[in-house]
Amino acid sequence: MILGLIPLIIILVAALGAFCFSRINLPRNPGLEGIGDHESAEAYDRISRWPQFRLLRRMILSKLARYHPTGILADIGCGPGRLTILIAQKHPHLHVVGIDSAAEMIRTASTNASSLRLSDRVEFREGDVGSLHMPDGAFDFAVTTLSLHHWSDPSRGLAEVHRVLKTGGQLLLFDLRRDPRRFFYWLLRFAQGVVVPAALRRINEPLGSLLSSYSLAELQSLLARSGFKESSIEGGAGWVFIWASKS
Repeated sequence: MILGLIPLIIILVAALGAFCFSRINLPRNPGLEGIGDHESAEAYDRISRWPQFRLLRRMILSKLARYHPTGILADIGCGPGRLTILIAQKHPHLHVVGIDSAAEMIRTASTNASSLRLSDRVEFREGDVGSLHMPDGAFDFAVTTLSLHHWSDPSRGLAEVHRVLKTGGQLLLFDLRRDPRRFFYWLLRFAQGVVVPAALRRINEPLGSLLSSYSLAELQSLLARSGFKESSIEGGAGWVFIWASKS
């Protein structure tokens, strides 16, 4: 009897696995833009120290190392600056500029960097990706992580990043994707309901960021309309890496 149930169990497990790993296409619902108040910024900075975010930063640093950044690097949408600081520490030949539209985030990032003796190579500036107020060709490399879904006009933002890069400059972009694996979607729902600080739940994070993000097809369309002629997209369970170069 038990042996006869084994094929059925195998089929059920396989079906459940296929369901969990299938992709879900969610309707886009732009969320609250940025994190502007002190309580939300402090909560975001606190969760950025959690192991999963440290793992995420290691993954981004590993990807960045493939492209051998030199000169001046901009971290656009730098948040509390933890990735910005790590980039400067791992690449001592770089000058790194962290940029964020939220003044509270810039203050938090500056505080995080203040005791690390990096002031000669790291600076933080308030600015919006739609209008960076920087000269053409100001940067050799641009990094932006978990920021694209907050941009009010992503086409304009990509054009602005293209403008401030030097010829031959590179962009590395990491963000969520709105067509995630089902298990990733339910993992975020669980995290928001059980783990995430109340200050972030009030602004519907992290689900708000997922629902504000773009599907892989939409990202491909955005890239096709941008000034970047050379680019590549690497997708994951609920995220995507985009690399692009200014020719």
